Amino acid sequence: MIQSINPYNQQVVFETKELTKKETEAAIDAAHKRFLSWRKTPYSERSKLMHAAAAELKKNKQEYAETMTLEMGKPIAQSIAEIEKCAWVCEYYAEHAEQHLANKPIDTDAAASYVSYEPIGVVLAVMPWNYPFWQVFRFAAPALMAGNIGILKHASNVMQSAANIQKVFERAGFPKACFTHLPLSSSKIEAIIKNPKVKAVTLTGSKPAGSAVASTAGSEIKKSVLELGGSNALVVFEDCNLEETLKTALQARFQNTGQSCIAGKRLIVHKNIAKEFTDNYVKAVRELKSGDPMDEDTFIGVMARPDLAEELAAQLEASVKAGAEILIGGKRDKAYFEPTVVTGITSEMSLFKEETFGPVIGITTFETEEEAVDLVNQSDFGLGVSVFTEDMQRAKKLVPLFDDGAVFVNELVKSDPRLPFGGTKISGYGRELSADGILEFVNRKTVYFNKY
Repeated sequence: MIQSINPYNQQVVFETKELTKKETEAAIDAAHKRFLSWRKTPYSERSKLMHAAAAELKKNKQEYAETMTLEMGKPIAQSIAEIEKCAWVCEYYAEHAEQHLANKPIDTDAAASYVSYEPIGVVLAVMPWNYPFWQVFRFAAPALMAGNIGILKHASNVMQSAANIQKVFERAGFPKACFTHLPLSSSKIEAIIKNPKVKAVTLTGSKPAGSAVASTAGSEIKKSVLELGGSNALVVFEDCNLEETLKTALQARFQNTGQSCIAGKRLIVHKNIAKEFTDNYVKAVRELKSGDPMDEDTFIGVMARPDLAEELAAQLEASVKAGAEILIGGKRDKAYFEPTVVTGITSEMSLFKEETFGPVIGITTFETEEEAVDLVNQSDFGLGVSVFTEDMQRAKKLVPLFDDGAVFVNELVKSDPRLPFGGTKISGYGRELSADGILEFVNRKTVYFNKY
């Protein structure tokens, strides 16, 4: 039996039986059979259904958001915002998929030649608990609009959310087996990837999980896309708009109780404004409201599991032992972790080198642009970086020097349906969202007509 346990009060909120091997294979068979007909549907029909999915998300956003909050502790206001964002990505692909997948004419010696973009079949999505709806929908919307079929292996602690996602597509009128949630443990993923009717896999999760999935997919010569961890830097120059930078840096670190791959996890601040910035940042953190995730005013809820809070405490303790100083926070109670700011962080410390998946941020200072770039690029991760400066020429000069998959100037790193999303180094490979994302799981077919 797979259970969802409310991290706020440790009560079981949902449980489901794991599928048997026979049931799993039957679900994959049904998905493949559906693909054979779904691939032939016109874009107009797919678009109509995807708009209906967006409408369903908006109509019942409270229902879906409350389940999410109960399962993994996300503050309810943020859960509702997540559902609304899922509706946006559905609408985006309903309106733009046909354009993104239009044949691309290429001039050659042929009478006609072009590239067509055709669906590949059943795609497995292995998804995490931290954004239980968004991570899935940013895969599902483009995949289904491209003519593919989605099967989902979700994180074990958000199985009711997974069932609700399948319900969204069913309520919207999608044909049966267009999108199927498989209640399974992680040990069953390898067999699913090896199933010949599964053509590709996408994973959002940890480096070990990504490595295992990529290895299996590689052994089967199947396409994979990985969106793994991040340790995004927030680089604050002395000419920044201090008030706006503080607001953005606060949101960047502490939204979703700090449990986000694209959260700003390393504050890298120019030494000339370090004291002023730090004092104001600590003051703002002190004002964040912690409490019951179901309370609309709560901004800091609980972490998704007590063991995750324990891991974060160990990273904090190791950095303090190495010389860092806690300015605020630092205490843990089961799955609750106080929002914490730590100063004196060096590049050798855990809070700098490792991904911190919770409400803790370390502050490091720099003097020159070159030093700032070096500090950012020292990370093994490469998901995104935020740069705060009023000098746009400086920002444009720095953009190509960062290794990351995204650079946001005077803004937190975020995913947007209109822009490609993905990382470098151990943050993964491939892209989600925009035209780039929908093209990940298609057959780019060369078509050549000769005339005798």
